[in-house]
Amino acid sequence: MALSRGAVLFFKLLACLLCLFDLSHGKKQFTLKNLPPLRKASSYPTGCPATYDYIVVGGGTAGCPLAATLSLKYKVLLLERGGSPYGNRNVSYMENFHIGLMNMAPDSSAQAFVSTDGVINARARVLGGGTCINAGFYSRASSSFIQEVGWDEDLVNKSFPWVEEKIVQWPKIAPWQAALRDGLLQAGVAPFNGYTFDHVSGTKVGGTIFDETGYRHTAADLLAAGDPNNLRVLLHASVHKIVFDSRQGRLKPRAIGVQFTDENGRRHQAFLNNKKNSEIIVSAGAIGTPQLLLLSGIGPKNHLKSHNIPVVLHNKYVGKGMADNPMNSIFIPTRSPPRQSLIETVGITEEGVFIEASSGFGQSSESVHCHHGIMSAEIGQLSTIPPKQRTLEAAQKYAQNKLNLPKEVFHGGFILEKIDGPLSTGHLVLIDTDVRNNPAVTFNYFSHPQDLDRCVYGIKTIERILKTNRFSELAADGTGFSMERVLNMSVQANVNLIPKHTNDTESLEQFCKDTVITIWHYHGGCHVGKVVDQHYQVLGVSGLRVVDGSIFSRSPGTNPQATVMMMGRYMGVKILRERLGRAAGV
Repeated sequence: MALSRGAVLFFKLLACLLCLFDLSHGKKQFTLKNLPPLRKASSYPTGCPATYDYIVVGGGTAGCPLAATLSLKYKVLLLERGGSPYGNRNVSYMENFHIGLMNMAPDSSAQAFVSTDGVINARARVLGGGTCINAGFYSRASSSFIQEVGWDEDLVNKSFPWVEEKIVQWPKIAPWQAALRDGLLQAGVAPFNGYTFDHVSGTKVGGTIFDETGYRHTAADLLAAGDPNNLRVLLHASVHKIVFDSRQGRLKPRAIGVQFTDENGRRHQAFLNNKKNSEIIVSAGAIGTPQLLLLSGIGPKNHLKSHNIPVVLHNKYVGKGMADNPMNSIFIPTRSPPRQSLIETVGITEEGVFIEASSGFGQSSESVHCHHGIMSAEIGQLSTIPPKQRTLEAAQKYAQNKLNLPKEVFHGGFILEKIDGPLSTGHLVLIDTDVRNNPAVTFNYFSHPQDLDRCVYGIKTIERILKTNRFSELAADGTGFSMERVLNMSVQANVNLIPKHTNDTESLEQFCKDTVITIWHYHGGCHVGKVVDQHYQVLGVSGLRVVDGSIFSRSPGTNPQATVMMMGRYMGVKILRERLGRAAGV
C-alpha cells in the first residue's frame, strides 16, 4: 500500500532526528582501525577529479574533528600541509617533546617563527595540528566563555565528551605536579577541585592526551570517527589560494575550490560540487587562516596590492587583533633532578592568572638531557640582540653554547604563570606570497598595563608558593628559595630575542617584559563581526567559512586545545543539523 504524503514526511523527519541523535551521542564504535587512508598530495588525480561537498583546509585541532563529523553524511576532502603523526617519535612520545620543538628541518612537525616582538614561537605542521606539539593538558573553557561566544550549551556538553572518550585520560600525577598542587593550596589558591575538566577557580588536576606510557593521542585520532568512504585525507598539501567565482551578476564572490601544491612542488586544484550549501572551510589556525585569506585576495586592499595580489574583497580587519597569552617561567633548582612532567596541575586565580609547571627531560637515548631546546625555556641568557638580528639562527647558535654548562644547573623544574586574555593585541601581515613561509606577526606583549599588572601578580603568587613548606623541602639545602636568586636565574633561563636587564630583577614589571615567552596560545586575526559572522562564514563572500582559534577574541580556558577540538565537532554537528534539516523540510 502506498504511503500518504503525510506519512512520507513523517518518516523523513524521523530519519533526520535519528541521524542527529547518533551525531550528538557518537554511538559508533571508536577504533583507530577506522582511520581513513592518509595519502600524499601527489596521489591526487589530474584531469577531472571528483568534486566535494566540503573542502577543509587544515587537518589540525579543529579540522580533524570537523572533517570526521561532516564525512558522516557528505563527501569531504581534508588538506593538511604537514605529514602524518603516526610513526613520528617526536610527536608520539612525551620523552621527545623538546626534540620536536628543536627540529628545524623543512618537513618537521613544528615550524618555528619569531614574532616581531622577539619571542620564539612555533606553528604545527602535521596532521593533528597543535595537539601534536603541545604539552598535552586538557581543560575545558569556562561556562562564561561558552555563553560569550553564543554556543548552544546542550550541544557543547555533548561535543566535549565526544572528544574526551576517544583521546583524553586522567594523568597519574607526577611528583613535580603534586608539589605544585600542594604549594598552590598552601599559598592560598583554593579550593582543591580534584580531577576535573571544568574551568573552576582554585587548584585542580586536569586531563591529558598522553596515556600512562607517555604516548600522545592527537586530534588526528578523531578522524577514525568519520566515514572512510566519504573522507579523503591528503598530506603535504599546501593550499596557497582559495578559488572564487566572481562573474558579473553574482551578488558576491563565491568560493568554489582551492589550489594546492604537493610534496613534489606540483600544483593541483580541487573543487566543490555545484550544490548550494557546499563550502570551503578554513581550519589552518590563527596564523595560517588569516595568511591564506590574504593570499586569496581577502584583506586590506593596499596591503594586497603591495604584494600584487588581486583584490577579491577589501576587509581591513583580516590579520588584525592578533594575541598570544604571555607566559613567564621561574626556574626552581632542586637537590635532585625531578622526573619529566608536562602540564597536569593548574591554579586558576580570580585575577585572571594561571599557574602551571613542567619539569625534567625524557630518558631515551635520543632525548634532550642538558637543555630544553631553543623553542622553550632553558638555562643560558641570550645577549642583547638588535631587532633586525633576531633570527632563529641566532637563537640556535646560542643554544649550542648551553651544551658546555654543568648538568647540575638543569636539576630543577619550572613554575609558569600566564595571563588570561590578554588585552594586548597586535597584527599579522604578509612578508611574501609563499604560503610555506611565515607571515610577520606582532603580539605587542604587555602593551596594555593591565596585562603587566597581572603578570606581576603571577610572579608574586609563585613567590608565595616557594615559601611554602612543600617547596622548602625541595631546595638543595632544605632551607627554601631566595626569590632574588631564582629571578636572576630565570632571567637567564627564558630564551627570547628581547634585550635583557640581567642585573636588575628588583622591578617585577621589567622581569615580566624581559622574560616573556609563549605557550602557543595565539588567537585572533579573523574576529567575529569583522571578518566572519556569528556562524563563522566569511563576510562579503559565500561558500567560505572559518573554524579555528582565529575567530576568538581571547583564548578559551587555561589551555585551548580541549575547546578547539570540541569546536570542530560542535560546528560539524551544527552544519549537518542545519543542512539535513533543510533537506528534510524542517
